[in-house]
Amino acid sequence: MYKPYEPHQIEWRGVPIQVRYCPSWSKSHEEIYGERMAHLEIEVLNEPRSPLPITETGYRSHFIHAKAIEDEGGPVAFVRAWLDEEAQSPKWKELEAASRQMSLL
Repeated sequence: MYKPYEPHQIEWRGVPIQVRYCPSWSKSHEEIYGERMAHLEIEVLNEPRSPLPITETGYRSHFIHAKAIEDEGGPVAFVRAWLDEEAQSPKWKELEAASRQMSLL
């Protein structure tokens, strides 16, 4: 069954990203639990794909209640806030610092 996705393109810290959002991925989930299960696909558009704080491969598939997306202001605002929050982690800060240093090899 086809699921309608909303495509969005954003840039985060110079990285082009496609955000695809399906606000109601599973009708059965909605019928059983009374709330919509949404699906986000986040994909870096450059090749090779750059890592992001939420994915080392440049691609992330994520299921979440639609209300969480709506409460944040929509899929673009949600993804930006998620990236910004995860970019505060020590692991990401270390990766960012290492990528800025020039290799001597």
